[in-house]
Amino acid sequence: MTRTIAQQAELALLLEVATTPKPGNVDRHRDHDDLRFEHFLAGAVGASEGLRDLADPDGPPIGVAFEQAVAGMSDQSGGNTQFGGLLLLAPLVRAAALGELTPERATTVAEGTGVEDAAGFYRAFEHVDVAVADPPDDMDALDVRRGSDAVPEIRERGLSLSDVLARSTDHDGIAREWTSGFERTFDAADQLVSRDGPLPDRAADVFLELLAADPDTFVAINHGEETAREVRGRAEAAREGDTDPETLADELVAEGINPGTTADMLAGGLFVALERGAEV
Repeated sequence: MTRTIAQQAELALLLEVATTPKPGNVDRHRDHDDLRFEHFLAGAVGASEGLRDLADPDGPPIGVAFEQAVAGMSDQSGGNTQFGGLLLLAPLVRAAALGELTPERATTVAEGTGVEDAAGFYRAFEHVDVAVADPPDDMDALDVRRGSDAVPEIRERGLSLSDVLARSTDHDGIAREWTSGFERTFDAADQLVSRDGPLPDRAADVFLELLAADPDTFVAINHGEETAREVRGRAEAAREGDTDPETLADELVAEGINPGTTADMLAGGLFVALERGAEV
């Protein structure tokens, strides 16, 4: 039986957390003190209704469906598990529902968002605590941490979700994907499809390559840009075989360093790979 698009997206979230080693992140062998493997499983299942709406080409605006997915994701005791992953998946899932999943079609979906998408995005922040960078002084009224209180300002300015995310590209890797043609996501998918072996093993290699290529913006928000660059260097050493990836995974968990944006990007890449025929 063929999986639906929404099931492919849910499976991508499950495969992401099952992938190991995934340095610094929860995986099937490693938990954080307050965030565990089962929280991610429950989060992926909880997001399913919102994913089904995203996979409906005649469904609600993707920002509204995204909020529904986040609300379902939050129905577990761990808190925020896949907010960034769902934000990346939102235009990808809708694009897949409209036809062949390509960077061009996903970009068209992203650029076609409107005020209601932005409003749903802001309301999603009321369901979970999301680590974000402080806004510039002239953007206090648009601080995402204001949640629905910021929606009147969004409506007054007529901002789309794409407009909102474009203001965050200097410090948010998922926003950067939305505004740069989803380049890293589709590159990750290409690598996942072209390699051999169990998909989670391929995903572990691709995760390490993603982490070694660019500083993780979630690490930068929580620990500073210098730490993010240092983690990138440690991932490069592991990718080149100078360090054991398992050792790096244990070290980053012990240090409380979580490259969450890289994990979100892997989830997006896994979804694209599944849609392109990667077998499980």
